[in-house]
Amino acid sequence: MSKTNEKAYAKINISLDVTAKRPDGYHDMLMVMQTVTLCDELTVTLTPDAPSRAECNLRFVPCDERNLAVRAANAFFAHTGTSSGAHIAMHKRIPVGAGMAGGSSDAAAVLRALNRLCGTRLGCAELEALGAQIGSDVAFCIAGGTQLASGRGEVLSALPPLPDCKIVICKPDFSVSTPELFKKLDAVKLRYHPDTHGIVELLGAGDLPKIARRMYNVFEDVPDRRHNEISLIKSAMLDCGALGSVMTGTGSAVFGIFDDAAAAEETARVLRRDYRCVSVAENMPALDV
Repeated sequence: MSKTNEKAYAKINISLDVTAKRPDGYHDMLMVMQTVTLCDELTVTLTPDAPSRAECNLRFVPCDERNLAVRAANAFFAHTGTSSGAHIAMHKRIPVGAGMAGGSSDAAAVLRALNRLCGTRLGCAELEALGAQIGSDVAFCIAGGTQLASGRGEVLSALPPLPDCKIVICKPDFSVSTPELFKKLDAVKLRYHPDTHGIVELLGAGDLPKIARRMYNVFEDVPDRRHNEISLIKSAMLDCGALGSVMTGTGSAVFGIFDDAAAAEETARVLRRDYRCVSVAENMPALDV
């Protein structure tokens, strides 16, 4: 077998906290992360006589080593001593520049696919360690599910699953620069921090409404004129019946959690009047890697 299909699932942040700036310039994070069914579709083909490259349905996505999926393929081959390249055909549905780990999830999908294609049988922990060398969110995206992430996001602990729900995702017509937002974060004193440990306890109790009410992302505290749009989307979701709504990652996507499928679909219909990028997804368990 020289070719395989793999799905790359998006993530959302149930909570996101920045606890410290590290000497290496990165930041220590504490996050509850969740995989959702919104995904990119990848076809990965071994190319023994050609270097790794990608092709994508979005023309503005780079297809050389700037693409995390290509870097993941090269890192995999170097790590395993495999003499090959890979052709990665990507059909992207996860919005770009949304804080949903689209690029990281593509990279993780490539690692899973190549592990299967090459018969290398690397375990989940080894794939996560390899993923962490490629990008901070790649390690989580290897298996996903519901996890507590710390460090740069690569230190992972499995959590009880988020109760089944519908998740409405809306990305406004702008993206956010992650380095720019971290720079702004360093210049302000954060007023609030999420109750991460309280959320972890509520996951154990399976209390979806209380989890949703405690969702928080410290990046919403960073002054940015575009956050007015974030607030408008959150308000629209809550007005339509969301149990809670919050920005994911560094943005700009916002999601709302619903325990009523009809309310979720109606919310998406309302939001599509003003926004092009709206979808309804579900939470999902960890992948069997």
